[in-house]
Amino acid sequence: QVQLLESGGGLVQAGGSLRLSCVASGSIPSASIMGWYRQAPGKQRELIASITSGGGTRYADSVKGRFTISRENAKNTVYLQMNSLKPEDTTTYYCNLRDSLDMYWGQGTQVTVSS
Repeated sequence: QVQLLESGGGLVQAGGSLRLSCVASGSIPSASIMGWYRQAPGKQRELIASITSGGGTRYADSVKGRFTISRENAKNTVYLQMNSLKPEDTTTYYCNLRDSLDMYWGQGTQVTVSS
C-alpha cells in the first residue's frame, strides 16, 4: 500500500502563486507516474500534470505555461508550482501515484483563487 499526503493549498488572489506538495509513503514502487488531478463540483476529475520516475512530464492545455510539476525521487515527493492563478483554477487538487498494477490517491487539498 501507498499513502499520499498533500499540502500547500490555500487562498490566493488572482495572479498569485501556490506550491502544492505530495509525499508518498509505504511500499513505493521503483517505477511510477505521479500526477496532480483536480475536480470541480459536478465535473469529472481531470489530469492536469504528470511526471514519470525518469522526469518526463505532461500537462493539460489549461495549465501549460503556468503550472510546473517536479519530483524528488529521494524524498518520494512530487510538487506542483502554480503561477498566474485564475479564479477558474479554484477546486480540490488530488495527488495520484500509479504503477503497472495499482493506483493511489491522496485526500485532496483545496485551492481557492479570489478575483
